[in-house]
Amino acid sequence: MMAKRIKVLVAKPGLDGHDRGARVVARALRDAGMEVIYTGIRQTPEQIVATAIQEDVDAVGLSCLSGAHNNLFPKVVQLLKDKGAADILVFGGGIIPDADIPGLKAAGVREIFRPGSSTEETIKFIHEYVQV
Repeated sequence: MMAKRIKVLVAKPGLDGHDRGARVVARALRDAGMEVIYTGIRQTPEQIVATAIQEDVDAVGLSCLSGAHNNLFPKVVQLLKDKGAADILVFGGGIIPDADIPGLKAAGVREIFRPGSSTEETIKFIHEYVQV
């Protein structure tokens, strides 16, 4: 019997069209043995949550470079709660000021990975929080 793999949705909410970092993370997670779905750019929080539920993912990784993270990340967390999927781990990355991180964590974003974070840190974090 094949063991279940961790399934992660990597998503780019909002109008930000820069997805290099998201693609790097998606590839690193895949190379670490996770099943990865990448939504592509310019997804709404509603689209991201619908995909996360439809694909029955264990975690959602959000990437944002536009500065809209304080609106978009908490909205994804709230929509997951509203849909009965609060157990899905949400983490984020991008150009996010230090001052914004406590508010994002208070809203339910479990961790923020900023420029300079290694993909190994992200992989380790997911393994710590997702039990399959």
